[in-house]
Amino acid sequence: MIDSIAYARAGLLGNPSDGYNGKTISLIVKNFAAKILIYQSPFLQITPQESDSNDFKNIYELKETVMATGYNGGIPIIKAAIKKFCDYCDDNNIRLSSKNFTIRYHSNIPRQVGLAGSSAIIIATLKGLMQFYEVDIPLEILPTIALEAEVKELGITAGLQDRVIQAYEGCVYMDFNKKHLDEKGYGIYERIPLQSLPQFYIAYKTNLSKVSGKVLNDIKTRYEKGDKHVIDTLGDIASLADKGKQALIDADFGLLGELINENFNNRRKIMAISDSNNELVETARRCGASASFTGSGGAIIGIYKDNEMLQRLVYALRNIQARVVKPYII
Repeated sequence: MIDSIAYARAGLLGNPSDGYNGKTISLIVKNFAAKILIYQSPFLQITPQESDSNDFKNIYELKETVMATGYNGGIPIIKAAIKKFCDYCDDNNIRLSSKNFTIRYHSNIPRQVGLAGSSAIIIATLKGLMQFYEVDIPLEILPTIALEAEVKELGITAGLQDRVIQAYEGCVYMDFNKKHLDEKGYGIYERIPLQSLPQFYIAYKTNLSKVSGKVLNDIKTRYEKGDKHVIDTLGDIASLADKGKQALIDADFGLLGELINENFNNRRKIMAISDSNNELVETARRCGASASFTGSGGAIIGIYKDNEMLQRLVYALRNIQARVVKPYII
């Protein structure tokens, strides 16, 4: 029996430039995880989780379930991961044994609030399959396979950032240089020492959930049409990752907080931000903390100075129905 796990993640800087040959810094959030259990069985079977059920108490429960988890649950994601794992093995002349398996999954990652719940399920599945079939996939290649499961198999707009940090864990600087990606199939990934990190908080509202691919589609369309404002702003956002890496190395957390704020301010120039999401960011900033999206919206990350500021954050954000957590990274 094989247990495999992948954690939530928070984009710190550079988001969402990873889908446009940009640069980012992300960190793992071990407060939340997707877990996979695989064991040998006569037939290949994917066991549904509660969110995959088609039985509801009433019409309102169906509506709430769809709003929180989407229409398809986790099973299509796992199918896509298994398919891409098989593709990788075929492409690399790796003959898989004929044994079958049952796969079960569980995730407590808040869905569709920018904490990368879907990609965590995929990474955990791929890691479990690697153990089950005794296949070694290079660490730098694993995020690319995971991305293809979502983009090529499920048609979801996404970038490499989430899959990289969930494969590498810790805190990672990423450069998605186009030439390097085209030649190698992966970006330039550099671990940032964990002792360089300040005191982070994360806050999220589950009632702000949405499918991130839909949120980012407008930027993608405008980018592909050559919209100068979008292209220049994404370039500015990407440059924040370079500045942030140096700020972390220098332990200049005052500058790092300014860069986090700048990331969101730039993002707001090219994306329509809902009132509820703006409220989340501005409430945290009024407490003296920095704040920016962890992903596509619904959750924010920032730096706080001390426990007094953290308590202010908890109280103020609770008043707008947001939960605050201190991310476990190690």
